[in-house]
Amino acid sequence: MELVIQISQFIMSLSLLIILHELGHFIPAKLFKTKVEKFYLFFDWPFSLIKKKIGETEYGIGLLPLGGYVKIAGMIDESMDKEQLKEEPKDWEFRSKPTWQRLIIMIGGVTVNLILGFLIYIMILNIWGDAYVSNDKITNGAHLSNPSYEKYGFKEGDLIVEVGNEKVVEFGSADKRILIDGERNLKIKRGDHLISLTLSEDIVEDLLKNKGQGIFSGYRTYNVIDSVISGSNAENAGLLSGDSIVEINGFKTPYFKDFREEIQKYKSEEIEISFYRNNSYNTLSVLTNANAEIGYLKFEDRRIYKFKKYSIPEAIPAGVTKGIETLSTYVKSLSLIFNKEGAKQIGGFASIGGLFDTTWNWQRFWGMTALLSIILAFMNILPIPGLDGGHVIFLLYEMISGRPPSDQFLTRAQIVGMTILFTLLIYANGMDIFRWITE
Repeated sequence: MELVIQISQFIMSLSLLIILHELGHFIPAKLFKTKVEKFYLFFDWPFSLIKKKIGETEYGIGLLPLGGYVKIAGMIDESMDKEQLKEEPKDWEFRSKPTWQRLIIMIGGVTVNLILGFLIYIMILNIWGDAYVSNDKITNGAHLSNPSYEKYGFKEGDLIVEVGNEKVVEFGSADKRILIDGERNLKIKRGDHLISLTLSEDIVEDLLKNKGQGIFSGYRTYNVIDSVISGSNAENAGLLSGDSIVEINGFKTPYFKDFREEIQKYKSEEIEISFYRNNSYNTLSVLTNANAEIGYLKFEDRRIYKFKKYSIPEAIPAGVTKGIETLSTYVKSLSLIFNKEGAKQIGGFASIGGLFDTTWNWQRFWGMTALLSIILAFMNILPIPGLDGGHVIFLLYEMISGRPPSDQFLTRAQIVGMTILFTLLIYANGMDIFRWITE
């Protein structure tokens, strides 16, 4: 069921983005009285699942879920329909329109996706607000996600407080500055001391191997009971709200993560839990269940979180800024694919779909949709024949030179572009299959 929910969210998000992208081409084409022969969600190869002709346009849903398209009369596109080009241009064809109109038609899809990303971020900030863990509120340092990071000078309990002479405000944001912005000079808080640290370039490969987990996996918190679940083994044993658990069977577990990892060794077993209650050290016998749980909720210090809900006037500039930052981060991250480990992380539909929640989390859904919308805008404007950016390049050439490329050249360029795109598509989805088989 979780997989079904995840796939459903992915398809819903992708369909929304494709339809709005194609509307970005469709609407200006209609405004400029250009004939649109087809409007499709997904490709109708080898056939369409649903189709209906309204006026001069056939609307439908195709079988091949690799995108969508609008077929504009008199234009060399992915449909590769060359028959109409053998005839003299008609007034309602794309090739008959002024260059500036054709340019607006071609950049319409990218423009819609970019604006959509900004609008979604504005909506998210207005409805749900923005929350993060305040780095300067962390008092016990952080957990090292992998012992391999010790070779760079990190230790368990460290906290990165400065990257490239800039203070770390949000816990976890330092990894992006190191990986994507290329910052290598850090300041680390270790106990009561500040330590300067300069990282080697090898940190990039290790961060990529760690699959985005980051240098630190979470901040350290004491294992204090907030409430005991009624009828649980913890209640039956006599544990109370406010108890601070520090040991299991004599093994020290000063922080919650230590306790969580250690208790996994004891499923459906009786264990000795040592804890402090009103500064008094105590020990009780507690039975774990089949999931290695005893039945309590941990205290969470809400003071460590920063939260802001935005009014609409506040959300507009903040949402646009977030969209621009998202685009900038994505563009910078593309350089990582030239790293050996980065190339291994490239993924297709399965990787993208896996980013959605396995439950219906609307905030997460819209956040992912905004991200994908901005990525789709950037990818489509790349100057590759077959993408919107390829058409834009040829139109700019026509505006500068005063003459369009020949139909033969455009057809060949389209074939080359489609070959490149399908090669990348096969590689990305092939990497998904390879990881599924080997991991």
